[in-house]
Amino acid sequence: MDLDHHDDSFLSETASKRSGEMITPFLTQHIPNQYNPLGGGPRPKSAKVDANTKYCYRHRPDLLCRRQADEPSMEQLQEELGSLSQADQQGIAHVWSLFSAAPSKHRNLMLQGILAQCCFPQLSFISSSVRNLIKIDFLAALPVELSFKILSYLDTTSLCKAAQVSRRWRQLADDDVVWHKMCEQHIDRKCTKCGWGLPLLEQKRLRAEKRQVQLRAQHRWSPKIAPLAELPTPIHSPESEHDHAGTTSKRCAPEGSSSPEILAKRPRTGPEQNEQEGDFDQPKKRPWKEVYKDRFKVGTNWKYGRYSTRIFKGHSNGIMCLQFDERILMTGSYDATVKVWDLETGKEIRTITGHTQGIRCLQYDESRLITGSLDATVKIWNWRTGECVKTLGGHSRGIIGLHWNDKTLATGSMDNTIMIHDFNTYKRFTLRGHTDWVNCVKIDAASRTLFSASDDCTVKLWDLDRHVCIKTFEGHVGQVQQVVLLPPECDIDEAEFLKGNNNDQSDTASIASEPHQPAIQPVQSEPLFPGDPDRPVPPSYMLTGSLDGTICLWHIPSGRCIHRFFGHVEGIWALAADTLRLVSGAEDKTVKVWDPRTGKHERTLTGHTGPVTCVGLSDSRLVSGSEDGTVRVHCFWGEGKGDERVVEEV
Repeated sequence: MDLDHHDDSFLSETASKRSGEMITPFLTQHIPNQYNPLGGGPRPKSAKVDANTKYCYRHRPDLLCRRQADEPSMEQLQEELGSLSQADQQGIAHVWSLFSAAPSKHRNLMLQGILAQCCFPQLSFISSSVRNLIKIDFLAALPVELSFKILSYLDTTSLCKAAQVSRRWRQLADDDVVWHKMCEQHIDRKCTKCGWGLPLLEQKRLRAEKRQVQLRAQHRWSPKIAPLAELPTPIHSPESEHDHAGTTSKRCAPEGSSSPEILAKRPRTGPEQNEQEGDFDQPKKRPWKEVYKDRFKVGTNWKYGRYSTRIFKGHSNGIMCLQFDERILMTGSYDATVKVWDLETGKEIRTITGHTQGIRCLQYDESRLITGSLDATVKIWNWRTGECVKTLGGHSRGIIGLHWNDKTLATGSMDNTIMIHDFNTYKRFTLRGHTDWVNCVKIDAASRTLFSASDDCTVKLWDLDRHVCIKTFEGHVGQVQQVVLLPPECDIDEAEFLKGNNNDQSDTASIASEPHQPAIQPVQSEPLFPGDPDRPVPPSYMLTGSLDGTICLWHIPSGRCIHRFFGHVEGIWALAADTLRLVSGAEDKTVKVWDPRTGKHERTLTGHTGPVTCVGLSDSRLVSGSEDGTVRVHCFWGEGKGDERVVEEV
């Protein structure tokens, strides 16, 4: 035993000596270049860099993608190495030393030689071992702005899964840059990639923070340059007319009106603002992921019909018009009163009286309320105090439709005329052209035009500068009660509508034996103001509801109806729409929800015992008023369907 031990020691020393003579010069040549410390001094200009000593992309010490040692694997390797003799351990260590010191080209040669000598079991072992080793954390390796760009292409499900990969991935996947892009892509519009759309949220925040998010996406954001904005109250933007519920009325009142701010802002949800520079890192707003989560929840509730219902009772006669925002609901009735309700508590705030006959239309903003009545007057109120500020006349019969903005008030009357009032001068002029009651008027301030719907079965487009009618839309066979302008961002797929219309027409033609009936041609735009090409034009699309039981989608420049919505069995009294959905109320006591882009019917709501005369729509609420004297508020914030509360006037 002593002799064998002596021989092993002798062989080990001899091998060590010989290997040292061969390995030491190799290590001396390559180790200084291979392991030059980061941040070291500059090399002499005369020193030449051998191309073979360049790092491969996975071994550069300045890259984050360098793999860390795998502790379980290294422990197993150490145990197996320890089971060998000293001579074998030393030989293997020398091989490792040579390979670790070798530049990239030499390493490739070594690997090629080793692989050429491997048998199939060894190659199989290499294959299974390499499978995990070649994986790289590319998000950690790439610059932050490129990581954000990659993540912005993912859908919400993939983003949530990516956040579960690692802490670094979670930090990137949950960043506001990524989720702000997701919100812009889906909120208040339908995504062109996935077809999913979410209800509108505070557009002011989207605009205010977009620049900050863009800077962060480019890795240039600094709190000193663009500090994060505080979270504003989630209100509807006044620039988006469709965000708020407007006024509608039977045979009368316009829907949609303006978009006033809410009565009082909610308390801030973020921490108190500190002017000290060190507090810029404190959150001043909700993360965009949380905003998207809230909107996604509301959108899902809309999709699957999950809502709670609150019923408001207090009027002694049928309700003809309504408008609401985040906090306030106003209703006008045949009982000649306007009631102001608190949507949060359900309590009646105030009853406004002064008209002598039924109120058929109303519209309000932060403090001003304007009502139109069958007593042929328009009254302007301070609704916070209930005081009547001014009474306007001019019509010879009842006023059944109104719409106003900051400068102009338009009223439609049972005397077949439209009257335009200037708020600054209180001068007025009259538009004549309809041959029956004017049920609804709608001002488009940007183009200085007005749309009117009438019992003469037509819709007219008026030029407010020249006081003339420039286009008449004909197609309904019943009295037109409502007109709603779709916002410019509402993209209508005309090809799909025309395809469906052509199919329907071909079927009808074959049944009626009319083979020569011309097919519907694609709509073509016609200039509305040929003499003034720089003048803004009205929106491209509008919706109209009629007592013939149909809703028409019109292409305004061409004046053609490109689609009809069928479903109500009796006449339609009320319409409301935004970029995601259309809501209609009818004589058949039902409220229907549609997709304005496709014409698809999504849901029918019941509960009223009388005709539905007015409807209102917001991101998370649908409100309907009826001749049964009740208002039903459907809230899509809730967790489930079936929660119904009745609120009566005390």
